[in-house]
Amino acid sequence: MYKFISWNVNGLRAIHGKGFPEIFNGFDADFVCLQETKMQQGQLELEFPGYESYWNFAQKKGYSGTAVFTRHTPLSVSYGIGMEEHDTEGRVITLEMNDFFLVCVYTPNSQDDLRRLDYRMNWEDAFRDYLHSLEQKGKGVIVCGDLNVAHKEIDLKNPQSNRRNAGFTDEERGKMTELLESGFIDTFRFFHPDAKDIYSWWSYRFRARERNSGWRIDYFLASESLKDRLRGAEIHTEIYGSDHCPVELTIE
Repeated sequence: MYKFISWNVNGLRAIHGKGFPEIFNGFDADFVCLQETKMQQGQLELEFPGYESYWNFAQKKGYSGTAVFTRHTPLSVSYGIGMEEHDTEGRVITLEMNDFFLVCVYTPNSQDDLRRLDYRMNWEDAFRDYLHSLEQKGKGVIVCGDLNVAHKEIDLKNPQSNRRNAGFTDEERGKMTELLESGFIDTFRFFHPDAKDIYSWWSYRFRARERNSGWRIDYFLASESLKDRLRGAEIHTEIYGSDHCPVELTIE
């Protein structure tokens, strides 16, 4: 059994002082994937016994960034998706394991006024193509991270008032539908198809977390070929430290 954790930590140096090492050890996971580390190389020495770590830093300081900690040595590791216009922000790390690929991703936010929506649409198509290129190598793919979209109305507290807001536009939701229909499973919905009021991100404003006025924008997706190996998917709303909480997947 493999246990995976994914967490947008919204600044790893900040969360490190809020008990991150203890939380990490409590996961007892095979793989821990982090997004929005907001770090450059050498800014924080972070090692855990028994784990190897892989980092992808953004060129821009204090921005974006991903990391993966693993108890299992990968066959290979790659950074980005092989397209220069998408690979300067440290958003993707891929680990090739014996029988699957693990992709940690921090999807670009469309931003206020949707000023980055066009870029986001290009990213979505390029990222989907990248995932299918991995599948063509004969292994299933597990994708985890902050995908910056609430897919269905059930996935956020106030769908009506957020219709044209970043993360809940028809365009972003449509790309998520396209990805799932191209052969991926939203593992949380696979196990909890009708679960309401379970979110993974809350604004820091308006006491949103206290009121549980949130969005489910952090996911584990899995190739259809891995369906029979899926054993559980959870969202750890009880864990604090970031404006996101960790999400979990277990597979056989």
